[in-house]
Amino acid sequence: MDGTFNENDISRIVEADKAHVWHHLIQHKAFETNDPRIILEGKGMRVWDQNGKEYLDAVSGGVWTVNVGYGRESIAKAVYDQLMKLCYFAQSAGSIPGSLFSEKLISKMPGMSRVYYTNSGSEANEKAFKMIRQIAHKKYDGKKHKILYRDRDYHGGTLATMSAGGQDERVMQYGPLAPGFVRVPHCMEYRAQWDLSGEEYGQRAADAIEEVILAEGPDTVGGLCLEPVTAGGGVITPPPGYWERVQEICKKYDVLLHIDEVVCGIGRTGTWFGYQQYGIKPDFVTMAKGVASGYAAIACCVTTEEVFEMFKDDASDPMNYFRDISTFGGCTAGPAAALENMRIIEDENLLENTVNMGERMMGNLQALMDKHKVIGDVRGKGLFLGAELVADRASKEPVSEKEIAQVSAECGAQGVIIGASNRSVPGLNNVLCFSPALIATADDIDQITDTVDRALTKVFG
Repeated sequence: MDGTFNENDISRIVEADKAHVWHHLIQHKAFETNDPRIILEGKGMRVWDQNGKEYLDAVSGGVWTVNVGYGRESIAKAVYDQLMKLCYFAQSAGSIPGSLFSEKLISKMPGMSRVYYTNSGSEANEKAFKMIRQIAHKKYDGKKHKILYRDRDYHGGTLATMSAGGQDERVMQYGPLAPGFVRVPHCMEYRAQWDLSGEEYGQRAADAIEEVILAEGPDTVGGLCLEPVTAGGGVITPPPGYWERVQEICKKYDVLLHIDEVVCGIGRTGTWFGYQQYGIKPDFVTMAKGVASGYAAIACCVTTEEVFEMFKDDASDPMNYFRDISTFGGCTAGPAAALENMRIIEDENLLENTVNMGERMMGNLQALMDKHKVIGDVRGKGLFLGAELVADRASKEPVSEKEIAQVSAECGAQGVIIGASNRSVPGLNNVLCFSPALIATADDIDQITDTVDRALTKVFG
């Protein structure tokens, strides 16, 4: 930290925060006896708090966002230059960065064609839901309107996206939720619902989706919304055979496939998008977080040309087009930052680095699993990994959420910020989550896992 902030500045900032800021995901009763943590600066993989303490950030801004690391002057300059030309105009008109970024983005997404700009990942998912609902009215007299979602997946914090939320603790006390959303089983082999493994389990988990479609009535189901790798629900990678069967089912019953890439998108798994790891051909892809690495707010709902054409097939009908607006979808800072973000990923070969460092981190975590019996499973893809902690490997009884919090806190005390599932899946908030920036070095990866090693030893012995 360069010392720009003096003690009086920090004291005033902390007091203003305690008096007026409503933080995300925090029980504020804690702030009656402890100060909130305030992050003052970031550079590369590291951030500094109000006490001058340095942390290696192993979760890219806390929520899988800062993919190219902190302090990227070229992104800040791209945003500044664009804002001085044009900061905003409603997306009913176009802009230079909006046009150029859409072209760049689509070049990385074979089979996709159109980009709808919006404010956040939650809203991007809502746009896809609305498109599916409108298609149901246009083609099926409104009947084929149901949207399926998967147990343990997460798609946002609005009422509609919570209605498609597979993490029950995140939706408690917010009902009644929106009708027309139906849950399908998870595909987590480590906690398999059937006595199967590998490809047999993957196909069975996919077949369970078909069973739900048949139970609901194929003529009522219009869409299926899934994360390519389940994120906050436990970093769950799909088993072999799963995605191939899912696509067969969607095609068989004319169900539009919506892939939520809000976490996995823009390099996190080692390809531009997580779905590209599995040969998926989606109808919708939604994204946010890493699109501009947090340097500006931007989210996108991307569709195929076939979907797009459904909204212009009868121009004589004044209700036929997608009658939707997203105010800050017209901000130009987002696509300007996103263009430079993608240039950095390309020029610095960060997809390759993600694969290499992901393999190193997976190897390190597997070595920790050999050492610590409390680790029941490690899984993930690229620089998106999880370690599930259990009290007993044979029974797979999860450790408590309190113990997970103790591990996370101990890592923080040692100068590494990690993620941990909490208040999401009842009784199963027992996964340590890792998503370091795509710029991570071997030393960074080793520091993260060495710190986890020490934290596990301190908490569990």
